[in-house]
Amino acid sequence: MTTDELLNMYAMGLFPMAEYREDDGFDFFAPYTRALLPISQLHVPRRLRRKALQYPFVIKVDTAFTEVINACANVRDATWINNDIIAQYNQLHMDGFAHSVECWQEGKLVGGLYGVSLGGTFCGESMFSHVSDASKIALIHLCARLSRGGYIQLDSQFRNPHLDQFGLYEIPQDNYIAKMQNHLSDTPLFIQKDYDERKSVEHFLQHAL
Repeated sequence: MTTDELLNMYAMGLFPMAEYREDDGFDFFAPYTRALLPISQLHVPRRLRRKALQYPFVIKVDTAFTEVINACANVRDATWINNDIIAQYNQLHMDGFAHSVECWQEGKLVGGLYGVSLGGTFCGESMFSHVSDASKIALIHLCARLSRGGYIQLDSQFRNPHLDQFGLYEIPQDNYIAKMQNHLSDTPLFIQKDYDERKSVEHFLQHAL
């Protein structure tokens, strides 16, 4: 698929998934209810808030997108990310629509996440951790960036008990699509000039729940 074709599917509330890591091709899916995470009102547990403010990782953005998506595909036995999906998202990344937030420690990639930016919506796709709390801290940095950049919703597709602690909520699929399409012409900034990662996260955590 071309980038435009894939983004058009996202705009209709659909997203690609393969059944198995070894599959060829993929299908498109849409849940009856859409799971989202609050951006500015993200709930950050007290212990995790303290750890995030200790800055245990070097946070980078879009420096290792391919490594992040490969790690997401390989970190668990059952995955919907196959080689065709990896190729599609690498192309989305090269075209400026897919981004990664990465946690580095002693020069090694130890956690992170990736997703798709479409208008005012950021569609979170997958995350991974090789060390404790790395993906969670990547999520905090993602939300700080989205909040400062002007995004209006953070899609997490299906309900995931791992994300419940952050205030995950659900809305009808039709409501999600309507909000996404109403904000397709928005131009929030994922990559922001002179963005100060630490100051942004500290300010974000002061206002997070």
